Amino acid sequence: MGEVEPGPAGPLEPPEPPEAPASRRPGGIRVLKRNMKRNGSRNCLNRRSRFGSRERDWLREDVKRGCVYLYGADTTTAPTTTTSSAASSSSDLHLVLCTVETPASEICAGEGRESLYLQLHGDLVRRLEPTERPLQIVYDYLSRLGFDDPARIQEEAANPDLGCMLRFYGEKPCQMDHLDRILLSGIYNVRKGKTQLHKWAERLVVLCGTCLIVSSVKDCQTGKMHILPLVGGKVEEVKRRQYSLAFSSAGAQAQTYLVSFETLAEYQRWQRQASKVVSQRISTVDLSCHSLEEVPEHLFYSQDITYLNLRHNFMQLERPGGLDTFYKFSQLKGLNLSHNKLGSFPVLLCEIPTLTELNLSCNGFHDLPSQIGSLLNLQTLCLDGNFLTTLPEELGNLQQLSSLGISFNNFSQIPEVYEKLTMLDKVFMAGNRMEVLNLGVLNRMSHVKHVDLRMNHLKTMIIENLEGNKYITHMDLRDNRLTDLDLSSLCNLEQLHCERNQLRELTLSGFSLRTLYANSNRLTTVNVYPVPSLLTSLELSRNLLECVPDWACEAKKIEILDVSYNLLTEVPMSLRYLNASANSLESLPSACAGEESLSALQLLYLTNNLLTDQCVPVLVGHPHLRILHLANNQLQTFPASKLNKLEQLEELNLSGNKLKTIPTTIANCKRLHTLVAHSNHISIFPEILQLPQIQFVDLSCNDLTEILIPEALPATLQDLDLTGNTNLVLEHKTLDTFSHITTLKIDQKPLPTTDSTVTSTFWSHGLAEMAGQRNKLCVSALAVDNFAEGVGAVYGMFDGDRNEELPRLLQCTMADVLLEEVQQSTNDTVFMANTFLVSHRKLGMAGQKLGCSALLCYIRPDTADPMNSFSLTVANVGTCQAVLCRGGKPVPLSKVFSLEQDPEEAQRVKDQKAIITEDNKVNGVTCCTRLLGCTYLYPWILPKPHISSTPLTIQDELLILGNKALWEHLSYTEAVNAVRHVQDPLAAAKKLCTLAQSYGCQDNVGAMVVYLNIGEEGCTCEMNGLTLPGPMGFASTTIIKDPPKPTTPSSSSGIASEFSSEMSTSEVSSEVGSTASDEHNTVGLDAGLLPRPERRCSLHPAPTSGVFQRQPSCATFSSNQSDNGLDSDDDQPVEGVITNGSKVEVEVDIHCCRGRDLENSPILPENSPAPCPEDRARGSLFGIRRQNSVNSGILLPVSKDRTELQKSPSTSCLYGKKLSNGSVVPLEDSLNLIEVATEAPKKKTGYFAAPTQLEPEDQFVIPRDLEEEVKEQMKHHQESRHEPEPSEEDRTELPEEFDTAL
Repeated sequence: MGEVEPGPAGPLEPPEPPEAPASRRPGGIRVLKRNMKRNGSRNCLNRRSRFGSRERDWLREDVKRGCVYLYGADTTTAPTTTTSSAASSSSDLHLVLCTVETPASEICAGEGRESLYLQLHGDLVRRLEPTERPLQIVYDYLSRLGFDDPARIQEEAANPDLGCMLRFYGEKPCQMDHLDRILLSGIYNVRKGKTQLHKWAERLVVLCGTCLIVSSVKDCQTGKMHILPLVGGKVEEVKRRQYSLAFSSAGAQAQTYLVSFETLAEYQRWQRQASKVVSQRISTVDLSCHSLEEVPEHLFYSQDITYLNLRHNFMQLERPGGLDTFYKFSQLKGLNLSHNKLGSFPVLLCEIPTLTELNLSCNGFHDLPSQIGSLLNLQTLCLDGNFLTTLPEELGNLQQLSSLGISFNNFSQIPEVYEKLTMLDKVFMAGNRMEVLNLGVLNRMSHVKHVDLRMNHLKTMIIENLEGNKYITHMDLRDNRLTDLDLSSLCNLEQLHCERNQLRELTLSGFSLRTLYANSNRLTTVNVYPVPSLLTSLELSRNLLECVPDWACEAKKIEILDVSYNLLTEVPMSLRYLNASANSLESLPSACAGEESLSALQLLYLTNNLLTDQCVPVLVGHPHLRILHLANNQLQTFPASKLNKLEQLEELNLSGNKLKTIPTTIANCKRLHTLVAHSNHISIFPEILQLPQIQFVDLSCNDLTEILIPEALPATLQDLDLTGNTNLVLEHKTLDTFSHITTLKIDQKPLPTTDSTVTSTFWSHGLAEMAGQRNKLCVSALAVDNFAEGVGAVYGMFDGDRNEELPRLLQCTMADVLLEEVQQSTNDTVFMANTFLVSHRKLGMAGQKLGCSALLCYIRPDTADPMNSFSLTVANVGTCQAVLCRGGKPVPLSKVFSLEQDPEEAQRVKDQKAIITEDNKVNGVTCCTRLLGCTYLYPWILPKPHISSTPLTIQDELLILGNKALWEHLSYTEAVNAVRHVQDPLAAAKKLCTLAQSYGCQDNVGAMVVYLNIGEEGCTCEMNGLTLPGPMGFASTTIIKDPPKPTTPSSSSGIASEFSSEMSTSEVSSEVGSTASDEHNTVGLDAGLLPRPERRCSLHPAPTSGVFQRQPSCATFSSNQSDNGLDSDDDQPVEGVITNGSKVEVEVDIHCCRGRDLENSPILPENSPAPCPEDRARGSLFGIRRQNSVNSGILLPVSKDRTELQKSPSTSCLYGKKLSNGSVVPLEDSLNLIEVATEAPKKKTGYFAAPTQLEPEDQFVIPRDLEEEVKEQMKHHQESRHEPEPSEEDRTELPEEFDTAL
């Protein structure tokens, strides 16, 4: 366990073992010293080096106790000579047991350290104050992430994987000498000047930044330092002395130093580096994100520094190299001190008169000093992300100030000092608290041209007079609360952004208008006067417009028109780009004679309208079309002669129509690279494989029967989708021809099966993912139709935006985490939240800089309400969403955590003073406010999910999962209506993706459609009229002793195949349960037999006093199976195990019992009481193992002592053979079981006796050839009814008899 250094017994430490040494440590802190064992790429502990049971017992006594991992310093020193570098690493790790009240000073005293250092997310390192409490910091961090339970917080704090997010060091982990710009250094022979007046002497020589620094004393930096600026100077070879260089400065008073090196390698290295320095013209020092508290000493010798970047550090005021000493930089012009948490404005900065640029954003300032008015040369001042409410009047003295940023502060109005700053032409006040827009104030600022007031609280606008404003050209009013907007007084307005308000009417001046963005409002009227003759781009999507405004049709220079998601019936075509998708268009305006050659239309999106074949001839009038989307209309034919004239086509989308063929003239479209025509009735493969530039072809969900391929396929073909063509048969020769295609999607033919109950009858899914115009797919999906023993299902969607690493990691691991959390809690809110938070931690170093939106849907039997069959629990972070179709209406189950759609989250991020850039991204990184990963953006980005649960009913038809790109282009209602009546879930998912792309989506898009069949037709129980065969034996009361707790399998993840997204995951399950019958009467069928308990299905669970527990399934998909249904480790097939297609059945007698003497099994009397739950806690256990793609029933007798040991994965393999899928089979018992099975009578259908209570889907079947035998047994039972009852002692040890079919 590692060496333990105990301290005195006290409240801060656990009791010591008697044999432990009695050494004492100050402060009563117990420290466990260990050697750190690396785990992969993470600096984390191995499980073997964690603290032992005594420490755990001490922690359990109080949730305010915990453990702090104190890491040794990984010191990396820059080379002090030109030939060597020292690197040392300390692998010691101390586990300090303490409480939330233990300060850092007490831990330092016990460790003999001066300070403790805290590293966040593998990046910044901060020195802790003596009064700060490390364990409380950890607990607060976990609480803000989303953990609520104190015991769980204590458990997570003790997990070494947390070091990837939060880590403590006893020393500063890195001595980064390169921060002071030392490029090269060493002790060499130096002579000043080119003449012989000076002698050679050994001196310390440092090439730092753009200067050569020579010490006056050998190996000493404290005396006089000779500084030689090299910018514009020379570096020359000294010909009279080997390996020597002459360094000269520029100017009339140039100085020269000669330096002699010992080796050729040193000489070349210095010459190469110094040559770069002398060619520089601007001296810039970038020390951002280096955990600095003061400026390195060597920087003050660099006289040429003009720009110093100290962003994201912990700079202090009163230190040797603190902010109070910055006046020494006599040439400093630019200084960046953003994100340093200064708290107050450093007044001494006002004594640097050369400053022209100063960035002090995100430092927690509440006011500015009046001394700031002395920075007369200041041109740019950035104060974003503070708590300012006013600006001092002295700021008006800065007449050269041309840029002032005060966004994301607490201003309620535009400061009056703006009127004095006549050089300012832009007002940056986004993210403040303005509620009223006073145009009169702007009219008095004739120098202001750009106004940025996005993300305020603007509700109304005030116009003091009718005087027009001739100066403002750009206005940004996005994400406010305006209902009406009249900017007609801004006669020189060129660009307006007013998206995501609540506008009903918009009035503008058209004299200078060039671009207008008014998406996502409630506009019914847009007035622009006069006609904007300069207008080139108009975006009015997602409004309530019934017609395109007349002035837009008269604008001659307009090129881009986006009016999608309105109520239009006609549109103009004299454009370059037109998006009129999701309207009510029935026809298109025809081009006039002679205008065909003048048409400039190149991009046309008309998806989801009411267009028919009559619109096709109109398209001929636009011969320059490059992109044409006509998906989901009512086209039945596309004439060959018309397509022949569209020779410039590059992308054609005709999916979701009623086409039977693609014209052969498509071969004339030599530039075509994308053809999407799925969900039609195409039976003949189009002639597209001869096109020289074809890349993507989607002909899925059609009626193709064969493919005629040329001798050679185009080398550009990358993606071919042929799924959903049920009659298509591809020969091996054709598959070989397609082998070079990067992505080939075809249907995976189902294997023959004789058991239709293997796959779930309650749900089925289809998945579609499209990369769009990006070169990689950053969306992954998770689909497990049979989860946790087949009693539930898990579906997920993960969107990494620009990274594909995190979606793949979550796809492979998140189902495992869910399965583990389900075992620890039955509360859906708790286990879902913990699943996301643990997955966030398990991302490790990959999650420090990368982030991912995640959506997880878990379907399980509803234990809270027996009247409902299943419940659906949905959790999400980011922009992935799930929508349930209930009775034809959409029911959103997710919450979109983005700045644009969640005002509460946007306000939270603004209150924490994050900078939101103009593209609505937190610090310019992501638009999401909650993600898995991106730990370096804490606390703005959190992993806590939104969770919702709903019981599934007979009205629930389907569930739709989609990423951000899908829901940005489709509304909930449209998505539900689009796929409600599509029979195939794969075709439904592809239709949704095609709709999104047809609406202009160019990003990765993913959609999953889960069809639900939670209705009475899925019922298989007796109470709904299903006739069951007669009893197959004598029922008896079953007594189970000590049922084991469910063990956690190794994996439960399912990954959708590229070849078929319809294939459900293989059913892999193991079951542990108990059977208990109520009080039985000895009256049976025709002979007074014991009745069998009524069989129930999952829709109608039987109310029992016992608790039905299932062991979690192991869904690790392994192909390590031999043809006989056994693992590949088995040497030979076992007798009695027969193969039947893809299923394997073990033929056993239905009356298999626990003991060997089955014939002597006593029968309970008529008044035998039903066992209580306590009785079920005793007796032997049996388990069933069901393998991947194989149903092999194997009865596993398990003794009580072995059951206790098998609760953990580490001991489960001690008494059994571990198989490839993670399950464990006892070696001896499995063989005995097979022997029993081989002695069973042979019959057509084999069933297996298992010690579980009745499964809902089980049916008792008596083969015809066994009916006579059963009648004989029933008769024998009638004759033996009058035998004496067994004694009370015999009752306690009754052998078990089971009649449950598998």
